[in-house]
Amino acid sequence: MRIIPLFVALTLAAGTAAAQQAPTRTKGPSVTRAPFGHTKDGTPVEIYTLENARGMKIRVMTYGGIIQQIMAPDREGHLADVVLGFDSLEGYVKESPYFGAIVGRYANRIAHGQFTLDGKTYHLPINNGPNSLHGGLVGFDKVVWHAEPFTHGDSVELVLTHSSPNGDQGYPGDLHVRVTYTLTPMDEIVVDYHATTDKATPINVSQHSYFNLKGEGNGDILGHILTIHASHYTPIDSTFIPTGQIESLEGSPLNFEKPTAIGKRINEPNQQLVFAHGYDHNYVLDRTGPGMFHAVHVLEPTTGRTLDVYTTQPGLQFYSGNFLDGTIHGKSGHVYVHRGGFCLETQHYPDSPNHANFPSTILRPGETFHQVTVFKFGVKE
Repeated sequence: MRIIPLFVALTLAAGTAAAQQAPTRTKGPSVTRAPFGHTKDGTPVEIYTLENARGMKIRVMTYGGIIQQIMAPDREGHLADVVLGFDSLEGYVKESPYFGAIVGRYANRIAHGQFTLDGKTYHLPINNGPNSLHGGLVGFDKVVWHAEPFTHGDSVELVLTHSSPNGDQGYPGDLHVRVTYTLTPMDEIVVDYHATTDKATPINVSQHSYFNLKGEGNGDILGHILTIHASHYTPIDSTFIPTGQIESLEGSPLNFEKPTAIGKRINEPNQQLVFAHGYDHNYVLDRTGPGMFHAVHVLEPTTGRTLDVYTTQPGLQFYSGNFLDGTIHGKSGHVYVHRGGFCLETQHYPDSPNHANFPSTILRPGETFHQVTVFKFGVKE
């Protein structure tokens, strides 16, 4: 049986029973603000701590909209930080591989840094081999967002806004983006994306946290048990760009339709695994219609921590931390070993502007980009 998160249940007007499951709280939700350094041009950066009545908390920076910390309980009730990152702003500015960030305008890759829209070809910065990645050299992960905190009943939220001008990183149109992080009383982090434009433009915004449910810096993630509700994926070439095909996962070592340890097949001599140095692929979710879809379940057996991902998006990029190599020292000096974290980036497909058979990522004037993803934390006894 799939558990519907409280946020989803409320969205479907069926949340009364789920809300009644929340324990009696000893204190209300809270949000606090603190300084977190300055960018090179002197812009102040702040960090917000959101905490619910159950004691779960997250910390979010205005720089990059970065989730800097998620404190989640294990089966014994002990809290641990389950996302990779740094203790100071300097680490994120110097060497972060998008730890915890909002990525855009276009999450993932666009081939050769170009696309043609309405008869005009646009050129983007090349920052990943021959391609453009996560919006270019100065994507949404490297700007300071405006933030406003709110509390609503038993939930607490942070609303982040940013305006990307016409021509920013080569993209057309003045794009106005709003991302809301909500921490619910049921240990859910809801990420709600909105955007509007005055000129047709591609948009594909995602959240790029690296998870380790054992606790950040606590070894690799190969023993996590992963289920992805997807029977197809978009295979890639040697530069990580989709070939344009949508292929079945039947019999493939990339298939996670049944619960499987991340490390069980990661080193098999499969061409796709060789290209990506492990898992770094877009999964075509098995949704049957619009609305929220249960995309992923993850279990970390030693702590009992679980993570369920629900989304309105058609795809999910599963990345197994293949380029972590032990050179990054994160929070409390922890060494982030090879495959020391994994990403679950809900998204539209990579390079969609160059593949007419993929779901469109083009936003036009008068339309609103709106996607929602829920990360629900829990425990298995």
